[in-house]
Amino acid sequence: PAMHVTLHLVLAATLLSLPHAWGWKEKEFKKCNDLGFCRRHRNKAGTQWSVLPDSLQLDGSLASAVLVNQEAPGKQFTLILTAHQDGFIRVRVDEPGQGRYQITDIAGMDTLQRVVNWEQTSKDQKQVVLTAKDASVQLGFSPFRLTFSVSGKPTVVMNSRDMFAFEHKRTKEEDPETSCDGCYEETFLGNQDSKPRGPQAVSLDIIFPGFDHVYGLPEHATSLVLKPTIGAGIESEPYRLYNLDVFEYLHESPFGLYGSIPFMVAHKAGLTTGVFWLNAAEMYVDVAKTSEGTATQWIAESGAVDFYVFVGPTPKTVASQYAALTGTTAMPQLFSLGYHQCRWNYKDEADVKAVDAAFDTHAIPYDVIWLDIEHTNGKRYLTWDSHLFPEPIAMQDDLGSRGRKLVTIVDPHVKRDSNYYIFSEAEAAKFYVRNKHNTDFDGWCWPGGSSYLDVTSPVVREWWAQQFTLDKYKGSTKHLYIWNDMNEPSVFNGPEITMPKDNLHFGDTEHRDVHNSYGLYYHDATAEGLVTRGREVFGEDGDRPFVLSRAFFAGSQRVGPIWTGDNRADWDHLKVSVPMLLTLAVTGLPFSGADVGGFFGNPTPELFVRWYQLGTFYPFFRGHGHLETARREPWMMGEPYTTRLKDAIRSRYALMPYFYTLFRHANISGAPVLAPTWYEFPENKDTFTLDEQLMLGSAILVRPVLSEGATSVDVTLPRTARWYDMLSGVEMEKSAWLPGRDQVFRVQVNADSIPAYYRGGSVVPRRERPRRSTAQQETDPLTLVISLDHQQQATGDLYLDDGHSFAFLRGQYVHRQFSYSGGKLVASTAPAAPGTPAGVLALPNLLVERIVFLGLPKKGSFKATLPGGQVVALEPGPLSQRAAIFTQGQVLRKPALLATGDWTVVVSKA
Repeated sequence: PAMHVTLHLVLAATLLSLPHAWGWKEKEFKKCNDLGFCRRHRNKAGTQWSVLPDSLQLDGSLASAVLVNQEAPGKQFTLILTAHQDGFIRVRVDEPGQGRYQITDIAGMDTLQRVVNWEQTSKDQKQVVLTAKDASVQLGFSPFRLTFSVSGKPTVVMNSRDMFAFEHKRTKEEDPETSCDGCYEETFLGNQDSKPRGPQAVSLDIIFPGFDHVYGLPEHATSLVLKPTIGAGIESEPYRLYNLDVFEYLHESPFGLYGSIPFMVAHKAGLTTGVFWLNAAEMYVDVAKTSEGTATQWIAESGAVDFYVFVGPTPKTVASQYAALTGTTAMPQLFSLGYHQCRWNYKDEADVKAVDAAFDTHAIPYDVIWLDIEHTNGKRYLTWDSHLFPEPIAMQDDLGSRGRKLVTIVDPHVKRDSNYYIFSEAEAAKFYVRNKHNTDFDGWCWPGGSSYLDVTSPVVREWWAQQFTLDKYKGSTKHLYIWNDMNEPSVFNGPEITMPKDNLHFGDTEHRDVHNSYGLYYHDATAEGLVTRGREVFGEDGDRPFVLSRAFFAGSQRVGPIWTGDNRADWDHLKVSVPMLLTLAVTGLPFSGADVGGFFGNPTPELFVRWYQLGTFYPFFRGHGHLETARREPWMMGEPYTTRLKDAIRSRYALMPYFYTLFRHANISGAPVLAPTWYEFPENKDTFTLDEQLMLGSAILVRPVLSEGATSVDVTLPRTARWYDMLSGVEMEKSAWLPGRDQVFRVQVNADSIPAYYRGGSVVPRRERPRRSTAQQETDPLTLVISLDHQQQATGDLYLDDGHSFAFLRGQYVHRQFSYSGGKLVASTAPAAPGTPAGVLALPNLLVERIVFLGLPKKGSFKATLPGGQVVALEPGPLSQRAAIFTQGQVLRKPALLATGDWTVVVSKA
């Protein structure tokens, strides 16, 4: 739940004044003009920065020089450039001897040590040009300027508009310019920021020459393409990056939400690049359209410059380069890709049991049921309300007997109660965030007075992880996993509902320096707790953690999933969920989802069904609702809606082998699970602004229905591929393009499904048999859908392991590849990814029971010759059990092929 306080849960009117009010409260949150650092630098040029040419030094992979600012005589700054084997260039600017905060535990140290030596290709009085592999950097001396090029093509220019700024640290007593705007103290709605360390802001001026489209900078509820925020006729706030508890957020706004990733991708036909600023302070980013290309200005309140340029040159290489730096996606447990049923709150054990049983009664699969804050003893996390949940172990064991799990909520605010063991242990060890007076910070959240663990400290994170073992977390079992909410962090009586910036953390670091990374550290420590528990319960191979987080930062992908927070049950929030999740995918955080149905408010039956039909393609698929909303389990609205919802959820489970395989690719290479259409078709300019459709991997394109009462939708199916309706198998013919709109089809829709398409050239593995949960699918046979391209070819793969442990890291997995060409379908072992052991897992009883071919020549009938020489006729048939009325596929039934074996099936005319 968000900070939105209901009449049921108001803490105490005399202690906490939070009105019962719905909707966005704009005046409670800051804008650029409310912050001195943003006012001082937004759209300001003219400061003269230059490089001292004689200071330039080359030492293998390291190029360094001294930067000076003519407005700060006597101050010198260091500039360091390094080139890295994994495809990026690092730019660092710092103020020597000032101890400015820098993040040291998010970028991978092994990656940073893989460097490439610079080659100086030219130098004169104005500039030097350095080259490493296909990338080059032109360093202009006066004014200071950096131009990055790939294969001779400029991709990124820093400081072409002279907006670079790096405020030197100083106290008020040291500063002759006592009128410095907001440098030494600021107040907002009665909350004072004392700013004892003075001005520390940094401004970066970045242009992408020749690029019209930029993406990224989550989290904002807005379009996929980042719209201009400044320029002629434009009145807008910059994109804000500052993790906040924002309930019922606006569906179209540059305002920052629960998480922040300062990573931007620029794309055009023939070239993709990306830039990333590793800085966890509050940040604003302006976007402008200029004659040169897309211009951006990045302004951070504090920290240093630790900036990365990813050379690309394709969307997929930029994704892998960013993942090499910040980490790939953690391999999830299989159950976590199933359907999750959540509500604030399932009130007691009887309620949990009834909901669980009703899923079986209605034959609707699900994997996880969730408990919100009311399950605890007075909002003391890692405890149970003994009246409502007297037998939590028995409850979990009952769920586990059907392969299901329980998730409980654990938030970072700790109730200040000396009889609560978590509070007292952490207090004695001095593990809490401190206020500016160096005493434990006391803020207000769900329990009332609360302390906040200083998870920026490795020692505190280690202690917190130990709290999740079965002997510490009483009433927990191996079937229980965790949900981290409110970890921005949310502080009800704090400035902007968060922590004061002059609070103190580990090493006396101010909160302003670490704000956006706090939630990641809490998420990481909690996940490590489940890893520790897993080793104790399961032995050496352990148990992969599942921890959902609301707050996030760069690197969150290597910990676990996130969701888009407290959305609203309306069509606008359904629609904006698509670009929000696509933006997360582009910026390296693919395991994400939105609350299906909307957290606030009551969805109409039509909206509810449409949201589930889209949600079945979300990487994280959870239905959730506020405690004041009507109960909305999938059967509550009655027929025909129950059947439509069941069909949507079952379709998710049918795709589980494909989803799991996509996550293995994300785990290996950093590939997204969902992606914009342009990610797969980077040369197709018509796709660059599409944010009402999505790709699921490379094989499936989905066009959800996003408006009330829609009878048709327009879908763009790139012309270079063949496309087959995912339900019927009917090929989409170019003759049906809308007049004057190449590649665009106007598709009629009904209430039972949304348009989705197989891409020609793909092989998609499926499991068709309806089951209660993913655990009960484990030994089910597979169906392969072979969608042929224009050359009568197709490829795809299948990844399997035990679904829960880390044994895959030592080769306990199966990775198969399927290739159809020249009339032969060949199954073989997929090559092991670099640095990973070959798969050795044996699954001798797993069979392929159906192979469906789409796109074979229309004339004539076909036969298949199996490995043993048996000849079997292909029969017209459906793609799936759900679509039994359709017969567009050519189906090979019961070939009895081992899913893990090497074999060849020959298809020919009968």
